[in-house]
Amino acid sequence: MLDHVGFAVSDAERSRRFYETALVPLGITLIMTVGPEHTESGGTAHGFGSDGKPYFWFGDKECVGEGSHIAFAAGTRREVDAFYESALAAGGRDNGAPGLRPQYHPDYYGAFVFDPDGMNIEAMCHKPE
Repeated sequence: MLDHVGFAVSDAERSRRFYETALVPLGITLIMTVGPEHTESGGTAHGFGSDGKPYFWFGDKECVGEGSHIAFAAGTRREVDAFYESALAAGGRDNGAPGLRPQYHPDYYGAFVFDPDGMNIEAMCHKPE
């Protein structure tokens, strides 16, 4: 199951203003902003969603392809670790070893790889140890 998706935009603030208005009828609002000090690209990322969970992300200062992002929900941290090892064995490139990402929330455990076309693919788990 997908947990969230993300893609690159040319201007994160312009896109934020657009989506803050466009998504209101769907009950989707800005939940979280991650600043340049916490993104791999050095850009700003905005997460929109509902019920306190961001599931629609976009950010700037990313390359097309590498700025596209799909996150698969894992049931355990061990599954995240296994995904990372399997993806590297299949020819993926490292984009962030398995580990906690407390800038998202205290129990966020994820691993990132680039697929053969440069897509940023993640497996992540929200559960504590």
